[in-house]
Amino acid sequence: MVRAALIVVLVLVLPLGLLWLGQRRLIYLPDTAVPPPAAEVFPGGRDIVLTTVDGLSLGAWVVPPTSGDRRMAILAAPGNGGNRAGRVSLAQALAAVGFTVLLLEYRGYGGNPASPTEEGLRLDARAARTYLADAGWPGDRILYLGESLGSAVVTELATEHPPAGLVLRSPFVDLAAAGQHNYPYLPVRPLLWDRFPVAGLMDRISVPTVVVYGTADSIIPPEQSREVASRAAGPVEVVAVEGADHNDPVLFDGPPLIGAVVALADRLDRQT
Repeated sequence: MVRAALIVVLVLVLPLGLLWLGQRRLIYLPDTAVPPPAAEVFPGGRDIVLTTVDGLSLGAWVVPPTSGDRRMAILAAPGNGGNRAGRVSLAQALAAVGFTVLLLEYRGYGGNPASPTEEGLRLDARAARTYLADAGWPGDRILYLGESLGSAVVTELATEHPPAGLVLRSPFVDLAAAGQHNYPYLPVRPLLWDRFPVAGLMDRISVPTVVVYGTADSIIPPEQSREVASRAAGPVEVVAVEGADHNDPVLFDGPPLIGAVVALADRLDRQT
């Protein structure tokens, strides 16, 4: 009996314990390499430092518009993988249609100190929002753009510092729902330390919102993105990209995403 109990512990309990301890290595997939200087990548690009309230100095990039100037800034919050060097094409596409872009880099990514956590990313996003405010950008000239995990980051930010508009690309209901989809045989919800609610916060979001998702998304089920959209308290537009999977280029910087951002900015400008 004792031997059988030990076998149960080794086969079931021990792996779950190891998963519980190492879960953030499955959630956060940072590229820790330091990206090149922004000026080497973008015309007029600038390296900036974001100062968090818990004392971190985070590198990030600001990219000016390269064609026209909408006099509107985008705070772009990335997903859980890579670093800002992997979002060059996104920033270029947004700058080409007249936006100033702040590419947020989280703690633990792109040479930044510390390790990522839900609370840490919350503070990182606030540091980026403070930077824009200190640079003279009023809230009604700032859009938040969140990619996957970044959708959770900017949604939470919007509850405290509402932007002019919000763009959520491939948002999930909450991290547990996304995790359960990808690890269907594990008790994901009770194991998680980080929660990242999105749908649960949408009833506090009254600014115009756009939800963009791929209909063939294998990482974040399309129905989760649609659920997020359905919970918005304010006006919401849904852009379904037919046949697109989660990491397809069309969802990173393609015409459906860039067009959705432009259309939102145009609507906001017509209202002012």
